[in-house]
Amino acid sequence: MTAQRSVELSARSSARARPSGSRRELLSWYLMRLTGVALFVLALTHFSILHFLFDPAEQTAEFIAEERWNRIFWRAFDWLLLMTVLFHGFVGMRTVLLDNIRSERNRVLIVYLLYGLAALVFILGTQVILTLPVRGQGA
Repeated sequence: MTAQRSVELSARSSARARPSGSRRELLSWYLMRLTGVALFVLALTHFSILHFLFDPAEQTAEFIAEERWNRIFWRAFDWLLLMTVLFHGFVGMRTVLLDNIRSERNRVLIVYLLYGLAALVFILGTQVILTLPVRGQGA
């Protein structure tokens, strides 16, 4: 009876309890769950489009440039997917670092380095999506 009860109790709780501290930590906790759901929807949509709507054998760099990235909708979709992945990944890494680094000085230093890396990857990802030329216009 007690073994069954402990299994039921552990099945109801999440891996990381809802934080009871600052508003920033609570917001981070909620955003991790929101981006997790968004990633589920965006990744399944991305996979379905690339593997069911179009034949993967015909998807060359030319196909991506002419069919997908030539439309603003697909650029926006890919940017949203990239930013959701980045946000979810970097906030998750921040959580792991804050949980495991004991020294306050090292924790602050490493978290700021993580923020800098996140900003760099955000800028580079946005630059790639915005600056790739649109084919079939002009020339």
